[in-house]
Amino acid sequence: MMHRIRSFESHCERLFRDAKIDGAMHLCAGQEAVAVGVCSVMTDADALSFTYRSHGWALARGISPVSLFAECMGRRSGVSKGRGGSKHIGDWSRRILPSNAIVAAGVPLAAGVALATKSLGEPGISVVAFGDGAVNQGVLHETMTMAALWQLPVLFVCENNQYAELTPTMVMQPVARIADRAAASGIPAVRCDGMDVEAVRSAAREACARIRADGGPVFLEAETYRYSGHMTGDPQKYRTTEEVDRWRTRDAIARLEDRLVEAGVPHGALSEVRESETTAVEAAAIQAALEETPEPAEIWESAPSWSRATR
Repeated sequence: MMHRIRSFESHCERLFRDAKIDGAMHLCAGQEAVAVGVCSVMTDADALSFTYRSHGWALARGISPVSLFAECMGRRSGVSKGRGGSKHIGDWSRRILPSNAIVAAGVPLAAGVALATKSLGEPGISVVAFGDGAVNQGVLHETMTMAALWQLPVLFVCENNQYAELTPTMVMQPVARIADRAAASGIPAVRCDGMDVEAVRSAAREACARIRADGGPVFLEAETYRYSGHMTGDPQKYRTTEEVDRWRTRDAIARLEDRLVEAGVPHGALSEVRESETTAVEAAAIQAALEETPEPAEIWESAPSWSRATR
């Protein structure tokens, strides 16, 4: 899955350069372990909300590369019917709330689903992923307070990729560890190495088990890093190539492959996985590019009745 995400992001960057994808796009290469590790312990009853850096989470939760490429290209067959683009991915059949381009805006939505789930006595928890920049948004702290008071089944996942857009995280943090800020709401917190998929999986499994047993929220901080800029076209003058290279030595895919080799998995088997995913993702991009674009009149399909009445 991490290879799938890495290959998908690489193809997206190429398609953007070739003007096959319009608008802004935020890639997650380097952060794959967080989405894969967390989603690997989620059940079908769990809901997921994530940010506009959404491709990795969408793929890890089961959205196909074809429908995701089609959405990024604005095709009718896209997961959001070509209307949302790269930053607005959602699929409620997989319990995925539409991603949101407003920082931290997905947090209260996830809590709302958790409240509904608890009120109806249904199984499942809400997982919400957000970046380190969201930790200074008031809505996050308001939601955490509410989740703690009402004991809502929410897993707050902070993807600390070291930069809030172009600003180093620690420039804006009054404490050394983001996870420490959960204490203000009385929420238990845990930190993990976000460049290690097994570490993320272990921390997420423990956090989810606690939520399912006790019912209340848990805060998980995963320290990770994005290899690309904040968005496509970002000149990245705020960091050095040496810093990026230093983080690349901790690459999650390479680290897992090294462990698998040590455990006896042949190099050839790992190469087959890499080549298979690369080929499949490339084929998905080609297929998506052949899909039709929606007609302008289709914008009103599935729209609320009040909007159709006032158009």
